[in-house]
Amino acid sequence: MGNLLGGVSFREPTTVEDCDSTWQTDSEPEPEEPGPGGGSEGPGQEPEQPAQPPERAGGRPRASSAPDEDAEAAGAEQGGDSTEATAKPKRSFYAARDLYKYRHQYPQNFKDIRYQNDLSNLRFYKNKIPFKPDGVYIEEVLNKWKGDYEKLEHNHTYIQWLFPLREQGLNFYAKELTTYEIEEFKKTKEAIRRFLLAYKMMLEFFGIKLTDKTGNVARAVNWQERFQHLNESQHNYLRITRILKSLGELGYESFKSPLVKFILHEALVENTIPNIKQSALEYFVYTIRDRRERRKLLRFAQKHYTPSENFIWGPPRKEQSEGSKAQKMSSPLASSHNSQTSMHKKAKDSKNSSSAVHLNSKTAEEKKVAPKEPVEETDRPSPEPSNEAAKPRNTEKDSNAENVNSQPEKTERPRHNLSEFME
Repeated sequence: MGNLLGGVSFREPTTVEDCDSTWQTDSEPEPEEPGPGGGSEGPGQEPEQPAQPPERAGGRPRASSAPDEDAEAAGAEQGGDSTEATAKPKRSFYAARDLYKYRHQYPQNFKDIRYQNDLSNLRFYKNKIPFKPDGVYIEEVLNKWKGDYEKLEHNHTYIQWLFPLREQGLNFYAKELTTYEIEEFKKTKEAIRRFLLAYKMMLEFFGIKLTDKTGNVARAVNWQERFQHLNESQHNYLRITRILKSLGELGYESFKSPLVKFILHEALVENTIPNIKQSALEYFVYTIRDRRERRKLLRFAQKHYTPSENFIWGPPRKEQSEGSKAQKMSSPLASSHNSQTSMHKKAKDSKNSSSAVHLNSKTAEEKKVAPKEPVEETDRPSPEPSNEAAKPRNTEKDSNAENVNSQPEKTERPRHNLSEFME
Protein backbone atom coordinates (compact mmCIF):
# COMPACT_ATOMS: atom_id res chain seq x y z
CA MET A 1 0.00 0.00 0.00
CA GLY A 2 2.89 2.29 0.79
CA ASN A 3 4.26 1.81 -2.71
CA LEU A 4 0.93 2.68 -4.28
CA LEU A 5 0.65 5.95 -2.37
CA GLY A 6 4.34 6.83 -2.50
CA GLY A 7 4.07 8.57 -5.85
CA VAL A 8 1.20 10.80 -4.76
CA SER A 9 2.54 12.18 -1.49
CA PHE A 10 1.76 15.82 -0.89
CA ARG A 11 2.55 18.65 1.47
CA GLU A 12 -0.52 19.96 3.23
CA PRO A 13 -0.57 23.76 3.55
CA THR A 14 -0.43 24.91 7.14
CA THR A 15 -0.64 28.71 6.81
CA VAL A 16 -2.48 31.29 4.76
CA GLU A 17 0.80 32.11 3.02
CA ASP A 18 1.14 28.47 1.91
CA CYS A 19 -2.28 28.70 0.28
CA ASP A 20 -1.97 32.09 -1.41
CA SER A 21 0.23 32.50 -4.51
CA THR A 22 -1.41 35.75 -5.63
CA TRP A 23 1.62 37.99 -5.16
CA GLN A 24 4.30 35.59 -6.30
CA THR A 25 6.64 36.66 -9.11
CA ASP A 26 5.24 37.03 -12.61
CA SER A 27 7.98 34.74 -13.92
CA GLU A 28 6.11 31.76 -12.50
CA PRO A 29 3.84 29.83 -14.88
CA GLU A 30 0.24 30.91 -14.77
CA PRO A 31 -2.84 29.44 -16.43
CA GLU A 32 -4.09 30.85 -19.70
CA GLU A 33 -7.10 28.70 -20.49
CA PRO A 34 -8.98 26.58 -17.96
CA GLY A 35 -8.86 22.83 -18.52
CA PRO A 36 -11.67 20.32 -18.13
CA GLY A 37 -12.12 21.24 -14.49
CA GLY A 38 -11.10 24.83 -15.04
CA GLY A 39 -7.30 25.11 -15.21
CA SER A 40 -4.62 24.90 -12.57
CA GLU A 41 -2.04 27.49 -11.75
CA GLY A 42 0.63 25.17 -10.49
CA PRO A 43 1.50 21.83 -8.95
CA GLY A 44 0.18 22.87 -5.55
CA GLN A 45 -1.08 20.15 -3.25
CA GLU A 46 -4.09 20.09 -0.97
CA PRO A 47 -5.48 17.86 1.75
CA GLU A 48 -7.68 15.04 0.52
CA GLN A 49 -10.72 15.95 2.56
CA PRO A 50 -12.54 19.27 2.14
CA ALA A 51 -11.98 21.73 4.93
CA GLN A 52 -15.24 21.79 6.88
CA PRO A 53 -16.39 23.52 10.02
CA PRO A 54 -17.12 21.25 12.99
CA GLU A 55 -20.89 21.61 12.71
CA ARG A 56 -20.86 20.06 9.25
CA ALA A 57 -19.57 16.70 10.33
CA GLY A 58 -21.92 13.78 10.40
CA GLY A 59 -22.62 12.96 6.76
CA ARG A 60 -26.35 12.40 7.14
CA PRO A 61 -28.82 13.82 4.59
CA ARG A 62 -30.09 17.19 5.58
CA ALA A 63 -33.12 18.94 4.14
CA SER A 64 -33.91 22.64 4.02
CA SER A 65 -33.28 23.53 7.64
CA ALA A 66 -29.79 25.01 7.28
CA PRO A 67 -29.21 28.56 6.10
CA ASP A 68 -25.97 27.96 4.21
CA GLU A 69 -25.39 25.70 1.25
CA ASP A 70 -21.69 25.55 0.64
CA ALA A 71 -19.32 22.85 1.81
CA GLU A 72 -16.46 25.31 2.17
CA ALA A 73 -14.88 25.82 5.56
CA ALA A 74 -15.70 28.53 8.04
CA GLY A 75 -19.15 29.36 6.75
CA ALA A 76 -19.82 31.38 9.86
CA GLU A 77 -16.79 33.52 9.09
CA GLN A 78 -18.14 34.40 5.68
CA GLY A 79 -21.36 35.53 7.29
CA GLY A 80 -19.66 37.73 9.85
CA ASP A 81 -19.05 40.86 7.80
CA SER A 82 -21.14 43.19 9.94
CA THR A 83 -18.44 43.41 12.62
CA GLU A 84 -15.76 44.50 10.21
CA ALA A 85 -16.38 48.20 10.70
CA THR A 86 -15.21 48.02 14.30
CA ALA A 87 -12.42 45.43 14.06
CA LYS A 88 -9.49 44.93 11.76
CA PRO A 89 -10.16 41.93 9.49
CA LYS A 90 -8.04 38.80 9.63
CA ARG A 91 -7.22 36.26 6.96
CA SER A 92 -9.02 32.97 7.45
CA PHE A 93 -6.83 29.88 7.07
CA TYR A 94 -9.91 27.71 6.52
CA ALA A 95 -11.07 29.89 3.65
CA ALA A 96 -7.57 30.05 2.16
CA ARG A 97 -7.13 26.27 2.31
CA ASP A 98 -10.58 25.58 0.86
CA LEU A 99 -9.99 27.88 -2.11
CA TYR A 100 -6.41 26.66 -2.58
CA LYS A 101 -7.84 23.17 -2.95
CA TYR A 102 -10.45 24.39 -5.42
CA ARG A 103 -7.98 26.36 -7.57
CA HIS A 104 -5.70 23.34 -7.79
CA GLN A 105 -8.54 21.01 -8.75
CA TYR A 106 -8.76 19.09 -5.51
CA PRO A 107 -5.42 17.25 -5.37
CA GLN A 108 -5.48 13.91 -3.55
CA ASN A 109 -9.17 13.51 -4.31
CA PHE A 110 -8.98 9.74 -4.65
CA LYS A 111 -12.76 9.57 -4.46
CA ASP A 112 -12.91 11.35 -7.81
CA ILE A 113 -10.72 8.61 -9.30
CA ARG A 114 -12.58 5.62 -7.84
CA TYR A 115 -16.14 6.93 -7.61
CA GLN A 116 -18.51 5.55 -10.24
CA ASN A 117 -20.65 8.61 -10.84
CA ASP A 118 -24.12 8.09 -12.27
CA LEU A 119 -23.96 11.54 -13.93
CA SER A 120 -26.87 12.70 -11.79
CA ASN A 121 -25.93 16.38 -12.19
CA LEU A 122 -25.89 16.09 -15.95
CA ARG A 123 -29.15 14.11 -15.99
CA PHE A 124 -30.77 16.75 -13.80
CA TYR A 125 -29.75 19.47 -16.26
CA LYS A 126 -31.07 17.36 -19.14
CA ASN A 127 -34.42 17.40 -17.30
CA LYS A 128 -34.40 13.63 -16.85
CA ILE A 129 -34.44 13.54 -13.04
CA PRO A 130 -35.68 16.02 -10.41
CA PHE A 131 -33.47 17.35 -7.68
CA LYS A 132 -33.82 15.75 -4.27
CA PRO A 133 -35.34 15.90 -1.78
CA ASP A 134 -37.88 18.33 -3.28
CA GLY A 135 -38.60 16.36 -6.46
CA VAL A 136 -38.57 19.41 -8.77
CA TYR A 137 -37.22 19.32 -12.35
CA ILE A 138 -34.88 21.92 -13.76
CA GLU A 139 -37.46 23.26 -16.22
CA GLU A 140 -39.89 23.96 -13.40
CA VAL A 141 -37.18 25.75 -11.43
CA LEU A 142 -36.22 27.94 -14.39
CA ASN A 143 -39.80 28.77 -15.35
CA LYS A 144 -41.78 28.86 -12.09
CA TRP A 145 -39.17 29.75 -9.49
CA LYS A 146 -37.73 32.65 -11.45
CA GLY A 147 -38.77 35.86 -9.73
CA ASP A 148 -40.12 34.01 -6.71
CA TYR A 149 -37.61 35.56 -4.33
CA GLU A 150 -39.23 34.13 -1.21
CA LYS A 151 -38.81 30.59 -2.47
CA LEU A 152 -35.27 31.21 -3.71
CA GLU A 153 -34.39 32.76 -0.38
CA HIS A 154 -35.83 30.18 1.99
CA ASN A 155 -35.29 26.93 0.12
CA HIS A 156 -31.79 25.58 0.75
CA THR A 157 -31.68 22.36 -1.23
CA TYR A 158 -31.77 23.54 -4.85
CA ILE A 159 -28.51 25.50 -4.91
CA GLN A 160 -26.31 22.37 -4.77
CA TRP A 161 -28.09 20.98 -7.81
CA LEU A 162 -28.08 24.20 -9.83
CA PHE A 163 -24.36 24.79 -9.17
CA PRO A 164 -22.66 21.46 -8.58
CA LEU A 165 -19.09 21.19 -7.28
CA ARG A 166 -16.48 18.53 -6.68
CA GLU A 167 -17.11 18.78 -2.96
CA GLN A 168 -19.99 17.83 -0.71
CA GLY A 169 -22.53 20.48 0.23
CA LEU A 170 -25.12 20.45 2.97
CA ASN A 171 -27.69 18.70 0.79
CA PHE A 172 -26.34 15.16 0.89
CA TYR A 173 -28.82 14.07 -1.75
CA ALA A 174 -26.84 16.13 -4.26
CA LYS A 175 -23.93 14.28 -5.85
CA GLU A 176 -20.46 15.68 -6.25
CA LEU A 177 -19.12 16.40 -9.71
CA THR A 178 -16.34 14.26 -11.15
CA THR A 179 -13.87 15.18 -13.87
CA TYR A 180 -15.58 12.79 -16.26
CA GLU A 181 -18.99 14.32 -15.61
CA ILE A 182 -17.55 17.80 -16.12
CA GLU A 183 -16.26 16.82 -19.55
CA GLU A 184 -19.61 15.32 -20.51
CA PHE A 185 -21.48 18.35 -19.17
CA LYS A 186 -19.45 20.74 -21.30
CA LYS A 187 -20.22 18.75 -24.42
CA THR A 188 -23.97 18.83 -23.79
CA LYS A 189 -25.46 22.03 -25.24
CA GLU A 190 -28.81 21.47 -23.57
CA ALA A 191 -27.18 21.33 -20.15
CA ILE A 192 -24.99 24.39 -20.80
CA ARG A 193 -28.00 26.41 -21.99
CA ARG A 194 -29.93 25.66 -18.83
CA PHE A 195 -26.88 26.26 -16.65
CA LEU A 196 -26.59 29.81 -18.02
CA LEU A 197 -30.31 30.38 -17.46
CA ALA A 198 -29.87 29.28 -13.84
CA TYR A 199 -26.98 31.72 -13.50
CA LYS A 200 -29.10 34.57 -14.87
CA MET A 201 -31.94 33.66 -12.49
CA MET A 202 -29.67 33.84 -9.46
CA LEU A 203 -28.06 37.10 -10.62
CA GLU A 204 -31.52 38.64 -10.85
CA PHE A 205 -32.27 37.37 -7.35
CA PHE A 206 -29.21 39.34 -6.19
CA GLY A 207 -30.21 42.46 -8.20
CA ILE A 208 -27.71 41.92 -11.03
CA LYS A 209 -28.16 41.20 -14.74
CA LEU A 210 -25.91 39.52 -17.31
CA THR A 211 -25.33 41.98 -20.15
CA ASP A 212 -23.43 39.95 -22.76
CA LYS A 213 -21.91 36.59 -23.64
CA THR A 214 -18.53 37.45 -22.12
CA GLY A 215 -19.84 37.58 -18.56
CA ASN A 216 -20.16 41.34 -18.03
CA VAL A 217 -22.82 42.32 -15.53
CA ALA A 218 -24.67 45.45 -14.41
CA ARG A 219 -27.39 46.54 -12.03
CA ALA A 220 -30.79 45.00 -12.65
CA VAL A 221 -33.97 47.05 -12.67
CA ASN A 222 -34.80 45.97 -9.12
CA TRP A 223 -31.25 46.50 -7.81
CA GLN A 224 -32.08 48.80 -4.90
CA GLU A 225 -34.50 46.41 -3.25
CA ARG A 226 -32.33 43.36 -3.93
CA PHE A 227 -29.07 45.02 -2.83
CA GLN A 228 -30.66 45.95 0.47
CA HIS A 229 -31.74 42.35 0.91
CA LEU A 230 -28.30 41.05 -0.12
CA ASN A 231 -26.60 43.36 2.33
CA GLU A 232 -28.69 41.93 5.17
CA SER A 233 -28.92 38.23 4.18
CA GLN A 234 -25.33 37.18 4.50
CA HIS A 235 -25.90 33.46 3.96
CA ASN A 236 -26.28 34.42 0.29
CA TYR A 237 -22.55 35.15 0.25
CA LEU A 238 -22.02 31.40 0.55
CA ARG A 239 -24.26 30.94 -2.45
CA ILE A 240 -22.21 33.42 -4.48
CA THR A 241 -19.03 31.57 -3.58
CA ARG A 242 -20.58 28.31 -4.76
CA ILE A 243 -21.81 29.91 -7.98
CA LEU A 244 -18.34 31.28 -8.74
CA LYS A 245 -16.74 27.91 -8.12
CA SER A 246 -19.29 26.15 -10.32
CA LEU A 247 -18.73 28.63 -13.15
CA GLY A 248 -15.07 27.67 -13.15
CA GLU A 249 -15.79 23.95 -13.05
CA LEU A 250 -18.22 23.99 -15.98
CA GLY A 251 -16.19 26.10 -18.42
CA TYR A 252 -17.05 29.70 -17.49
CA GLU A 253 -13.95 30.77 -15.60
CA SER A 254 -13.95 34.04 -17.57
CA PHE A 255 -17.33 35.00 -16.05
CA LYS A 256 -15.89 35.28 -12.55
CA SER A 257 -13.80 38.45 -12.77
CA PRO A 258 -16.61 40.69 -14.13
CA LEU A 259 -18.95 39.59 -11.34
CA VAL A 260 -16.35 39.96 -8.57
CA LYS A 261 -15.27 43.36 -9.91
CA PHE A 262 -18.90 44.50 -9.97
CA ILE A 263 -19.46 43.38 -6.38
CA LEU A 264 -16.27 45.06 -5.18
CA HIS A 265 -17.30 48.30 -6.91
CA GLU A 266 -20.75 48.26 -5.32
CA ALA A 267 -19.33 47.42 -1.89
CA LEU A 268 -16.30 49.73 -1.79
CA VAL A 269 -17.10 52.61 -4.15
CA GLU A 270 -20.89 52.88 -4.21
CA ASN A 271 -21.33 51.53 -0.66
CA THR A 272 -24.60 49.85 -1.66
CA ILE A 273 -23.68 46.44 -0.19
CA PRO A 274 -20.92 47.23 2.35
CA ASN A 275 -21.44 44.07 4.39
CA ILE A 276 -20.30 41.89 1.50
CA LYS A 277 -16.78 43.30 1.16
CA GLN A 278 -15.15 40.87 3.61
CA SER A 279 -16.55 37.85 1.78
CA ALA A 280 -15.70 39.39 -1.58
CA LEU A 281 -12.05 39.83 -0.60
CA GLU A 282 -11.64 36.66 1.42
CA TYR A 283 -13.65 34.28 -0.79
CA PHE A 284 -14.89 35.62 -4.11
CA VAL A 285 -11.53 36.93 -5.35
CA TYR A 286 -9.76 33.69 -4.48
CA THR A 287 -12.10 31.52 -6.54
CA ILE A 288 -10.30 32.97 -9.58
CA ARG A 289 -7.54 30.65 -10.73
CA ASP A 290 -5.42 33.16 -12.65
CA ARG A 291 -3.35 35.05 -10.07
CA ARG A 292 -2.93 37.96 -12.47
CA GLU A 293 -6.67 38.51 -12.40
CA ARG A 294 -6.66 38.26 -8.63
CA ARG A 295 -3.96 40.91 -8.43
CA LYS A 296 -5.98 43.29 -10.59
CA LEU A 297 -9.03 42.89 -8.39
CA LEU A 298 -7.07 43.28 -5.17
CA ARG A 299 -5.31 46.42 -6.42
CA PHE A 300 -8.68 47.88 -7.31
CA ALA A 301 -10.01 46.98 -3.87
CA GLN A 302 -6.97 48.40 -2.10
CA LYS A 303 -7.43 51.71 -3.89
CA HIS A 304 -10.96 52.10 -2.51
CA TYR A 305 -10.81 50.23 0.79
CA THR A 306 -11.34 52.22 3.99
CA PRO A 307 -9.68 52.44 6.37
CA SER A 308 -6.69 51.80 4.11
CA GLU A 309 -4.49 50.56 6.96
CA ASN A 310 -6.90 47.64 7.50
CA PHE A 311 -6.43 46.26 4.00
CA ILE A 312 -4.70 42.92 4.54
CA TRP A 313 -4.93 41.32 1.08
CA GLY A 314 -2.23 43.36 -0.65
CA PRO A 315 1.32 42.33 -1.61
CA PRO A 316 3.77 41.54 1.20
CA ARG A 317 5.73 44.60 2.27
CA LYS A 318 9.21 43.61 1.18
CA GLU A 319 10.71 46.97 1.93
CA GLN A 320 9.87 46.56 5.61
CA SER A 321 11.42 43.12 5.86
CA GLU A 322 14.51 44.29 4.00
CA GLY A 323 14.78 47.33 6.26
CA SER A 324 14.60 45.23 9.39
CA LYS A 325 17.20 42.88 7.94
CA ALA A 326 19.54 45.78 7.21
CA GLN A 327 18.98 47.07 10.73
CA LYS A 328 19.94 43.68 12.15
CA MET A 329 23.06 43.56 9.98
CA SER A 330 24.11 47.06 11.02
CA SER A 331 23.71 46.39 14.75
CA PRO A 332 27.03 44.47 15.04
CA LEU A 333 28.77 47.36 13.28
CA ALA A 334 27.30 49.89 15.66
CA SER A 335 28.18 47.71 18.63
CA SER A 336 31.75 47.37 17.43
CA HIS A 337 32.04 51.11 16.85
CA ASN A 338 30.65 51.89 20.31
CA SER A 339 33.03 49.40 21.87
CA GLN A 340 35.97 50.92 20.08
CA THR A 341 34.96 54.44 21.11
CA SER A 342 34.49 53.34 24.71
CA MET A 343 37.89 51.66 24.85
CA HIS A 344 39.52 54.71 23.29
CA LYS A 345 37.95 56.92 25.97
CA LYS A 346 39.15 54.55 28.65
CA ALA A 347 42.67 54.73 27.23
CA LYS A 348 42.55 58.54 27.31
CA ASP A 349 41.33 58.48 30.90
CA SER A 350 44.13 56.09 31.77
CA LYS A 351 46.69 58.44 30.22
CA ASN A 352 45.31 61.40 32.12
CA SER A 353 45.34 59.51 35.41
CA SER A 354 48.90 58.34 34.84
CA SER A 355 49.99 61.90 34.12
CA ALA A 356 48.36 63.07 37.33
CA VAL A 357 50.09 60.34 39.31
CA HIS A 358 53.37 61.27 37.67
CA LEU A 359 53.06 64.94 38.67
CA ASN A 360 52.05 64.08 42.23
CA SER A 361 54.96 61.68 42.65
CA LYS A 362 57.34 64.22 41.16
CA THR A 363 56.24 66.89 43.66
CA ALA A 364 56.63 64.49 46.55
CA GLU A 365 60.11 63.53 45.47
CA GLU A 366 61.14 67.17 45.17
CA LYS A 367 60.05 67.80 48.75
CA LYS A 368 61.85 64.74 50.15
CA VAL A 369 65.17 64.69 48.30
CA ALA A 370 65.75 68.27 47.19
CA PRO A 371 68.35 69.08 49.95
CA LYS A 372 70.43 65.99 49.35
CA GLU A 373 70.55 64.91 45.72
CA PRO A 374 68.99 67.25 43.23
CA VAL A 375 70.15 65.06 40.39
CA GLU A 376 67.55 62.38 41.28
CA GLU A 377 64.78 64.69 40.19
CA THR A 378 65.29 63.44 36.66
CA ASP A 379 66.48 59.92 37.42
CA ARG A 380 63.80 58.51 39.75
CA PRO A 381 60.58 59.51 38.10
CA SER A 382 61.62 58.26 34.67
CA PRO A 383 60.54 54.58 35.14
CA GLU A 384 57.08 55.60 36.45
CA PRO A 385 55.85 57.42 33.37
CA SER A 386 57.26 54.74 31.15
CA ASN A 387 55.26 52.08 33.01
CA GLU A 388 52.12 54.18 33.09
CA ALA A 389 52.48 55.10 29.42
CA ALA A 390 52.74 51.42 28.61
CA LYS A 391 49.39 50.78 30.20
CA PRO A 392 47.35 52.89 27.80
CA ARG A 393 49.23 51.42 24.88
CA ASN A 394 48.28 47.97 26.10
CA THR A 395 44.70 49.15 26.54
CA GLU A 396 44.67 50.40 22.97
CA LYS A 397 46.02 47.06 21.86
CA ASP A 398 43.27 45.35 23.83
CA SER A 399 40.66 47.56 22.18
CA ASN A 400 42.13 46.81 18.77
CA ALA A 401 42.09 43.14 19.60
CA GLU A 402 38.46 43.37 20.62
CA ASN A 403 37.68 45.20 17.41
CA VAL A 404 39.44 42.50 15.45
CA ASN A 405 37.49 39.87 17.34
CA SER A 406 34.23 41.72 16.73
CA GLN A 407 34.81 41.94 12.98
CA PRO A 408 34.13 38.24 12.30
CA GLU A 409 30.60 38.80 13.56
CA LYS A 410 29.97 40.79 10.44
CA THR A 411 31.40 38.15 8.15
CA GLU A 412 30.39 35.01 9.99
CA ARG A 413 26.65 35.73 9.56
CA PRO A 414 26.70 35.62 5.71
CA ARG A 415 28.93 32.51 5.80
CA HIS A 416 26.44 30.80 8.14
CA ASN A 417 23.48 31.68 5.94
CA LEU A 418 25.31 30.55 2.83
CA SER A 419 26.05 27.15 4.32
CA GLU A 420 22.42 26.71 5.27
CA PHE A 421 21.36 27.67 1.78
CA MET A 422 23.77 25.23 0.19
CA GLU A 423 22.46 22.42 2.38
